[in-house]
Amino acid sequence: MAIGFTRYAKRSLLSICSQSKRELSTHLEQDGKKSLNLCSAINQALHIAMDTDPRSYVFGEDVSFGGVFRCTTGLAERYGKSRVFNTPLCEQGIVGFGIGLAAMGNRAIAEIQFADYIFPAFDQIVNEAAKFRYRSGNQFNCGGLTIRTPYGAVGHGGHYHSQSPEAFFCHVPGIKVVIPRSPREAKGLLLSSIRDPNPVIFFEPKWLYRLAVEEVAEDDYMLPLSEAEVLREGSDITLVGWGAQLSVMEQACNDAEKEGISCELIDLKTLIPWDKETVEASVKKTGRLLVSHEAPVTGGFGAEISASIVERCFLRLEAPVARVCGLDTPFPLVYEPFYVPTKNKILDAIKSTVNY
Repeated sequence: MAIGFTRYAKRSLLSICSQSKRELSTHLEQDGKKSLNLCSAINQALHIAMDTDPRSYVFGEDVSFGGVFRCTTGLAERYGKSRVFNTPLCEQGIVGFGIGLAAMGNRAIAEIQFADYIFPAFDQIVNEAAKFRYRSGNQFNCGGLTIRTPYGAVGHGGHYHSQSPEAFFCHVPGIKVVIPRSPREAKGLLLSSIRDPNPVIFFEPKWLYRLAVEEVAEDDYMLPLSEAEVLREGSDITLVGWGAQLSVMEQACNDAEKEGISCELIDLKTLIPWDKETVEASVKKTGRLLVSHEAPVTGGFGAEISASIVERCFLRLEAPVARVCGLDTPFPLVYEPFYVPTKNKILDAIKSTVNY
């Protein structure tokens, strides 16, 4: 199954952020579907969420005029400034307000403009949102809270606009962490996250906002959380990833196939709680596992996957689990191509693991 978008493109952050409303328009209407980029799919999901639940609110820095990536375009005009509104530049305040709003029975959809700036809200997420239900014995909760935030490489974002902080939150019981790979997945998973009875952090791969395009159903649909998807079946090695990294892994699988190596590719989709059973079944079949993500290798979520699969599949493994990840350095600017996991890095790891 081809994912159908290019990993690298020479675009400036300014050009990505300054797209016109017309670029959010859709085309190629067919059988109740439209060709959407990931940004438009997110926008469509937010419109549906606001339409179907009058208790839904969207808020964050600059969201009323569409946001820096234009994902919230048209919401304020349609639903009014009492339901779609800008906040001060205070991430702790954004999440804290969202917790209170959700605790009153509303659907709070908070936007953190870049995942790199989610850390000022870390205490609110970890010590308040995640524990809200459990400290009361389920008498009250803030399950209506969804935190959207763009994450990952963008081509030239550097230290403060390219980080992948998902592993920090995967250590926290009480919240869910979801990352889509494509427009269709983004729409269905976002609607599921908004309607889930637990707080959710929804990381959006900013690299794909304009580059990922596919046919997306116009109607209201949800995709299940915590269910991984086997994108391609194989017999020699299992590859596991999420978000924008899936397209890079797909390319590596195609090149490996030319060399006679059959790869099984799995999109995890939800990192917490993650679908161990699907990955375990695949690894028991192939005997090998490779995990790839943009975040630094040390303490990345790939380490959790590796440890869990070793516990479950030790007697079936034919090689050590391979990890192809970001480096243990701050995210660089001019050296980004050396930092991120590339097709060739993954292909080398595939061949090394299969030939172990």
